[in-house]
Amino acid sequence: MRRAGKWALGAALTAAAAFAAYQSSSAPGAVAPTEEFVESVVVSEPAVVTESPISDQPCGYQWATEDMPELTAEIDVAVKRLNPEASARAQAFGENCVRADGSSTFGAMETDFYVTLPTDDLTKEEDFGNWISQVMGVAIEIPRERLQGPNYGFVEFTFEQSEAERVILRVPIQRYLDEARGKSGAELFRMFYQP
Repeated sequence: MRRAGKWALGAALTAAAAFAAYQSSSAPGAVAPTEEFVESVVVSEPAVVTESPISDQPCGYQWATEDMPELTAEIDVAVKRLNPEASARAQAFGENCVRADGSSTFGAMETDFYVTLPTDDLTKEEDFGNWISQVMGVAIEIPRERLQGPNYGFVEFTFEQSEAERVILRVPIQRYLDEARGKSGAELFRMFYQP
């Protein structure tokens, strides 16, 4: 017999033996119940089948944001404690899965914060950096489970002298944690400000 034929015969015999062993072990009455066997049987409730809220329809993805009113109220109160003239809001950033029927599902990627502070002088880098340090201290204390999405977002600071005169800078939370924690004043401001 050739080598390939022996290989095929061996595989067929192995499969037949495995099938026979399976049949004999699963046949009714093949195993006499013992006290040990009976104690190890687990009885579970039948599974309840519910319809998934996510559709099986394909979708197109679009960048999207969602307001977070509860977290906005909390961060706004915390920021106003630091400076009553300031304001803050929270927003989840992610994607909408938009289906052909017009329905959509939002999937958050991160939570971002927007903080505005009125000022009479846009050159106060020392004061702005100290403000950033105070607000970042509040932002990083928010428990992760209160934030949406798997990624750290950012805190966007707007220092506003008038509607047309303002300085805006973003502080990525992860970068702040890695590189800027403990810094303040003009040094902190310059780390993130790109004129």
